[in-house]
Amino acid sequence: MQSEQDLASAPTNGKKLRVVFCHPDLGIGGAERLIVDAAAELASRGHAVHIFTAHHDPTRCFPETIDGTFPVHVHGSFLPRHIAGRLHAVCAYLRCLWAALCIVISVWLRWIPAVDAIITDQVSAVHPILRLLPAKILFYCHFPDLLLAQRDSWLRSLYRTPIDWVEQVTTGMADSIVVNSRFTAATFASTFPSLAQLGIRPAVLYPAVALDSPAAAAGGAGESTSGAGLQEAQKLGIDLSSRFFLSINRYERKKEITLAIFALGLLTRSSGQAGTAAGSQQGTQDGAAALALSKAQRPQLIVAGGCDARVRENVEYLQELKRLAEEEGVASDVLFLTSISDALKAQLLSHCTAVVYTPPNEHFGIVPLEAMAASKPVVACNSGGPTESILDGKTGFLCAPKPAAFATALATLWADPSRAASMGQVARMHVEEKFSRKVFGDRLQEILWTMWS
Repeated sequence: MQSEQDLASAPTNGKKLRVVFCHPDLGIGGAERLIVDAAAELASRGHAVHIFTAHHDPTRCFPETIDGTFPVHVHGSFLPRHIAGRLHAVCAYLRCLWAALCIVISVWLRWIPAVDAIITDQVSAVHPILRLLPAKILFYCHFPDLLLAQRDSWLRSLYRTPIDWVEQVTTGMADSIVVNSRFTAATFASTFPSLAQLGIRPAVLYPAVALDSPAAAAGGAGESTSGAGLQEAQKLGIDLSSRFFLSINRYERKKEITLAIFALGLLTRSSGQAGTAAGSQQGTQDGAAALALSKAQRPQLIVAGGCDARVRENVEYLQELKRLAEEEGVASDVLFLTSISDALKAQLLSHCTAVVYTPPNEHFGIVPLEAMAASKPVVACNSGGPTESILDGKTGFLCAPKPAAFATALATLWADPSRAASMGQVARMHVEEKFSRKVFGDRLQEILWTMWS
């Protein structure tokens, strides 16, 4: 198992590697964006890349997975995602194990060339099968899965016990482990003490952001010229010439999008609007003041989230958020969008005043990078990965996970557009230096070369 010191002295031997990725579900999300970035960066450096996955929908995926940048092999989509709404983890393991078995068979039958390195993530249970090949295994740990699982009953705890054991044992079977932040590295050590005792300490490989995307290239000046995005915005009735805050997250309860709606309620509430007990009481206790604005001047919030109709939580949470907006008296100020196109996302990032990122203790968070690349400041929780990507007071604000704290930061940016723009320019320079895809690709290549040194 390699260490940070090993990486510091890694040889740049120029070897072109044959790399295979094994990923559970190649849809649209932070983990998927990282895998696609990794594959694209390695391919651009001359390495031979293949991705194996259990699910890939060409209508709901990142463009690199369908434009010929690298081949995508789908094996396991015939297996169920759940059984009667249960056993999601077991089904995910089975689907990934099938994809891993197909990697081995594909190499044995020479359907794909012999493999030098295999990059896995999310499901470490595939490692015993992949060990049948003489390839090095690099495991990217976004976050220990056992910490994400619910244990609200003794039956669930019993169900998770063997899965958690398998996760810890098979994670240690990788030749090298990397994580997405120092926060996750610390969590990894405390979650897998037996691995820490063996001296297994993951290196940090920060996710990256594209600096040449339409929104990023516009430099936050509201000049993104994607025709498709403009037409989509017009069809949805979005006035890009007006000011608004933007929230980008999957519709999952752990993302705490309610925090943005409560904060908006505090910003816009007049004395005659009481709002819900949760929002108004917290605002009163923490001393948040509403902005004295006319309705035309009131801040608008666009919530753009990934919403998969196959996932019940996505559908339910979206409806919960809409009800909350009604209760807070801001239903007319909030626009909910689902699974938007990259073109529309670029337009929204180019024209927003700032991005509101609400998940507490987020493992890393790619959205803040996308926002800063588009020269937009970010308001986020003062915990987890955002504390490593956002410079508080310079590229955004890190706040306590309370509506009043978020409302205060948003009010500052809303009242002073020039400050918001200035912070956005600093944010852009920050990601260019530390979080570009080139930096990410160079680091990943270095890690793979070190595994072969």
